[in-house]
Amino acid sequence: MKESVDSILKNYPSRSRDSLIPILQDVQDKIGFLNRDSIAQIGRYLNLPASKIYGVATFYNQFRFEPLGKYHIQVCRGTACHVKGSFSVLETLKQILNIEPGHTTKDGMFSIEVVACMGACGLAPVISVNGEFHAAVTCDDVIKIINTLREGGK
Repeated sequence: MKESVDSILKNYPSRSRDSLIPILQDVQDKIGFLNRDSIAQIGRYLNLPASKIYGVATFYNQFRFEPLGKYHIQVCRGTACHVKGSFSVLETLKQILNIEPGHTTKDGMFSIEVVACMGACGLAPVISVNGEFHAAVTCDDVIKIINTLREGGK
């Protein structure tokens, strides 16, 4: 992993603080998330304390600190989805997977992410599993989707 981060840092020879967010984005794209070692490595390269880098990375919800699950579930919490019941859908997901948004199950199978809007308001409430949309989802639908995925289905 160190080599992956090194190869990214070489693209930023100025070592400028202005490069921090693009570096974080590139590292996350390459290794899937920001871990302690990569943040320390970036800090040494840019001469910034890890606390400063964590401060920036935690401010923006685009950054993750653990790998995504095999099945990455995004739950829309936009206005239309909220009105149509996405809160209950999210609560059901949290309960059956036993994780909070932003986390991955211990077996690495599932991760949950809350998103502000998926742009599919007419299909509310909407979830996405690895980019595949599921429209007008109910709590029962979520349970069926998770069970199908656990069984190796799509």
